Amino acid sequence: MKTSLILAGAVAAALSAPLIGVASAADNEKCFGIAAAGQNDCQSAGNSCAGQVNEAARGDAWIYVPAGTCAKIDGSSLEPKQS
Repeated sequence: MKTSLILAGAVAAALSAPLIGVASAADNEKCFGIAAAGQNDCQSAGNSCAGQVNEAARGDAWIYVPAGTCAKIDGSSLEPKQS
């Protein structure tokens, strides 16, 4: 019985974890020029899908960051820039 309760608690925690800290799109902004290689969030001029940029800090690749954060990151831009 005790094992079942522990297992049920672990499953409940795992299922609720994605809901904790979820921000709406309005709470985020696209930040260009700071994505690590293979970590871009979406399409850039040279590819059509997330995770396909093979060059770090590419100017047309972006990631979502919390609103107001991009301007605080050195080398970042709210608009695409030339690589």
